[in-house]
Amino acid sequence: MLSLFMIALASATLLPGGSEAWLARQWCQGGAPLALWAVATAGNVLGSLVNVGLGRYALHYRDRRWFPVSSTALARAERWYRRGGEASLLLAWTPVIGDPLTVLAGIFRLPWWRAALWILVAKGGRYAVVLAMAEAWLASYCG
Repeated sequence: MLSLFMIALASATLLPGGSEAWLARQWCQGGAPLALWAVATAGNVLGSLVNVGLGRYALHYRDRRWFPVSSTALARAERWYRRGGEASLLLAWTPVIGDPLTVLAGIFRLPWWRAALWILVAKGGRYAVVLAMAEAWLASYCG
């Protein structure tokens, strides 16, 4: 279970990861679904909160030459984020845009507890779907 937590945590940061496959593997090996869901969700939410924290401090460096985002791109991201509001964090589970959304939540100073709540719903929902899909499609292959 520790490996699942660590992979889920790393997958939620800007590092690549494959927590869904590892979760399905753990389920196939007889892991208790509720415990697997809780561990994967906790790790992934914590990883996303690392991104929120990075975002909270990222703007301190926006005037540096090496800062990875131009002021134009940052303004565009702010308009997009403000339009969707904090509910846009329900997309935190998606590939490609999910991690930057959590960073934006930090940049735009969404309170920690609200960011955590939205992210928990998004990430917990994703892992519930992964476990349901494992039950439906992998049960006959697990032995």
